[in-house]
Amino acid sequence: MSKARCFDWSALLRIGLSRLSLTPDQFWVLTPAELQLMLGPPTAAAPLLSDGLAALMAAYPDKKKGSDDG
Repeated sequence: MSKARCFDWSALLRIGLSRLSLTPDQFWVLTPAELQLMLGPPTAAAPLLSDGLAALMAAYPDKKKGSDDG
């Protein structure tokens, strides 16, 4: 049986009250879609960390310059 994905309501409420300046009543009448729209697009891709960089370097190694590469 798979674990269902659920909302982190306490975090969403904290963001709604602080960042969006909503009252609790305003927050609780929003649909999840409306809240998502108000929060804006999802954050950008995660930064490339050392493991990701190492994987990229292994997949695409630098080629050594030859004598005719100037």
